[in-house]
Amino acid sequence: MNYTLHQLQVFLKITQTQSITKAAEELHLTQPAVSIQLRNFQDQFDIPLTEVVGRRLYITDFGKEIAEAAERIVEQVSAINYKTAAYKGQLTGKLKISVVSTGKYVMPYFLAGFIKEHPGIELKLDVTNKAMVINSLDENEIDFALVSILPEAMQVESIPLMENKLYLVANKEFEVDQKVYSKKFFEDIALIYREQGSGTRLTMERYLRDNGIPVRKKMELTSNEAVKQAVIAGLGYSVMPLIGIKNEIQDGDLKIVPVEDFPIVTTWNLIYMKNKRFSPVAEAFLDYLKQEKGNIIKERFNWFKDMH
Repeated sequence: MNYTLHQLQVFLKITQTQSITKAAEELHLTQPAVSIQLRNFQDQFDIPLTEVVGRRLYITDFGKEIAEAAERIVEQVSAINYKTAAYKGQLTGKLKISVVSTGKYVMPYFLAGFIKEHPGIELKLDVTNKAMVINSLDENEIDFALVSILPEAMQVESIPLMENKLYLVANKEFEVDQKVYSKKFFEDIALIYREQGSGTRLTMERYLRDNGIPVRKKMELTSNEAVKQAVIAGLGYSVMPLIGIKNEIQDGDLKIVPVEDFPIVTTWNLIYMKNKRFSPVAEAFLDYLKQEKGNIIKERFNWFKDMH
């Protein structure tokens, strides 16, 4: 046996993604490079690690056992690297955070200074919808989650970061001819929704339900960017967080429709499970956030409170 750490890492990523293409993307390698590493790794075993059925890649039972061993080896190597850095007096370890999709416009700014201050930290930042974020938190797979709607059925602690303002938006062809439109405006427009599990969708549906507003027509898209492009193209209107449409508003590609009781204001909260036992890295980040969040908001998001 003469396999390398790199081959173990590549094979492990293939088993996690069930795809050479996705593994290549996540490892920032070309597909041929990943295929070569898999072939060289496979050549050291008499039993197949993978098999292709139709056009899908499957991991064999033997391959799954090798993947489990590979994961333990990779984790031990990471532990050696962390111990080496810690011996030099550096803060080391993994910081795992999951954020709702529009949170990607917020969370990096609260992380940048901390990561720069502690280069020995490995950051895992997952961006997905609210349902998946809450599930990751509930399964104790992450240290923190960023949400704009607090989960009701979980015992969590929260640190409020900043406001999240949601507006009804249209494309540049919409003529704003009223100072404020009544809520009945929603009855006559094609409304574009985010997918089920989205916090933005939940906020929008709650507003419509609380005000007894029937929706004439709707379309469902699976990301904030997709909704944004659909509105710009003129497919309809949507309720969107201001944090994610700053450039489009400034460039004139999107227009805010002034509707009664808008904007809807929620709060971005960094949450974690009650009685969570933090790693030194997570503890340090929590302290950093409590001390620096005001400065970060003032420096990075001053435009937010002045815009509309």
